[in-house]
Amino acid sequence: MRQNIISLLAFAANLRGLGLNLIRIAILIVFVWIGGLKFKYYEADGIVPFVANSPFMSFFYAKEAPEYKEYKNKEGELVLKNRQWHESNRTYVFSYGLGCLIMTIGVLVFLGMFSPKIGIFGEVLCIIMTIGTLSFLVTTPECWVPDLGSGEHGFPLLSGAGRLVIKDTVILAGAVTLLSDTAGKLLKEFSK
Repeated sequence: MRQNIISLLAFAANLRGLGLNLIRIAILIVFVWIGGLKFKYYEADGIVPFVANSPFMSFFYAKEAPEYKEYKNKEGELVLKNRQWHESNRTYVFSYGLGCLIMTIGVLVFLGMFSPKIGIFGEVLCIIMTIGTLSFLVTTPECWVPDLGSGEHGFPLLSGAGRLVIKDTVILAGAVTLLSDTAGKLLKEFSK
């Protein structure tokens, strides 16, 4: 029995490389998929509360928060006056640029599987981006359940938007793990 446990532990101990590569693949899938969705109206409309309330990103939009609240579209809904408002707000232009950036980061992180010199750039950018995304928990009121009379509202009760943001803690942890591994590989290269 003891030998079987040792064999299983030895097997698991050898999965580190596979695990690191699976993190790279997972980040690629999530970032390319989410980045690609930034080219769809519903996704671009959906990020407006985050961007409009962010002290680091609100300047990308033509209009200030909280004006966007009057022009929200539900996912899949088309209200022409809302679409026109988003066009004049530069919602879609910003979303397209953000989508390209997110997809590029995902690809760079993935390429770290083959080239640490490329991967380290993606990993650093991924860390910066996820910290930026996590800042929305502080800057975006829509991240918390609103007070609508149930008695359940505010911190720590995450809304749908807050649940979307909090998952970036996992991506951040993965990116830091990859950065550590890549930095170790590069240190070995430089010490030769």
